[in-house]
Amino acid sequence: MNQQQWDTLLEVIQGRSLPAVPTGFIIDCPWLPGWYGVGMLDYFTSDDCWFAANRKAIETFPDTMFLPGFWAEYGMCTEPSAFGSRCRWHPATMPHAEKVLADLARVDSLSKPDVRTDGLLPFVINRLRHTRPRIEAMGHRIKFAVARGPLNIASFLHGTTELMMAMMTDPARCHKLIGLVTDFLVDWLRYQKEEFPSIEGIMLLDDIIGFVGDRQCRDYVVPYFTRIFGAFDAKVRFLHNDANGLVSTPYLAGMGVNLINYSFEHSFSQLQEKTAQPIAILGNIPPRDVLASGSPQAVREAVADSVADLGDLSRVILSCGGGMPPDVSTENIQAFIQAARALGPAGKKKKPDAERRRIVPVAEEADASPSKRKRTITEQM
Repeated sequence: MNQQQWDTLLEVIQGRSLPAVPTGFIIDCPWLPGWYGVGMLDYFTSDDCWFAANRKAIETFPDTMFLPGFWAEYGMCTEPSAFGSRCRWHPATMPHAEKVLADLARVDSLSKPDVRTDGLLPFVINRLRHTRPRIEAMGHRIKFAVARGPLNIASFLHGTTELMMAMMTDPARCHKLIGLVTDFLVDWLRYQKEEFPSIEGIMLLDDIIGFVGDRQCRDYVVPYFTRIFGAFDAKVRFLHNDANGLVSTPYLAGMGVNLINYSFEHSFSQLQEKTAQPIAILGNIPPRDVLASGSPQAVREAVADSVADLGDLSRVILSCGGGMPPDVSTENIQAFIQAARALGPAGKKKKPDAERRRIVPVAEEADASPSKRKRTITEQM
């Protein structure tokens, strides 16, 4: 991310009006290797390939921001690997981390990983060390410490269904597991900041929080996420949760979140209504069914529809409701950016001049001839 993009991100979070509604996308291994035309293993194992793919995306779409920007990651394996998860790698599909805790009664056998030495974490740091001179030569900086969230990681260690059941049947051990992962994540984020002082933001990805009820959210989400987002003094505290659920929304501000990427199932207005304080939103068209599978015209229409009911675009970054999915074409991304640009300035929309417009009464409309009924209810004087 370059300085201008970072400044724009801060202005969006602060609610300032901008000349245009900004766009941004979360990009990583589900999309980049295929779009760039390389195999998944080449992307993961070659610094040159990884850097070239990210650079190509930035150069092809200079008018959008990519979050977190030059993301060094190994799919869902990055953090679970530090706990000893066996990682299975495939040439054309996402890697998978196997669970290590079949019985939650053995949670005491897990110890907190050393973020400097364990699993794939040293590979993440070394990739950024090796490529930082080239990143900075492009005018970009490493701006985010990034991690999967505590419930996401715990679900890989113990199993998603098992974790959800344990929240109800074995809360003490469940808290012990999530607390251990939280301690690890605080260390991991701080270590990234220590290694790369240009970092000023935290990005946390956890869609398991979209599947819990209100009580479980208060017990298992709020206290742990609050600690993690407080790992250091971050200007941007970005949460990605593309699961279909709004339970956590009223608690986001209290957790420290000031930027959210949510499921496309929820509209901008729904999110704004449920947040206790104004929070910037990154979204929110369907990633797979429209951005990946739709035509450029369908993308343009979805962008316009996504903000049709908003009176204020000042805390909006247009994107999809989730990360960039596989198979999104260059043409569809360009159509998306063009549609956003056509919306005009980001800020409060101007209301129609009441003196120049009148509302046709329902009775009058009912009595009108069939040809007149086709007219819009609101007529120009």
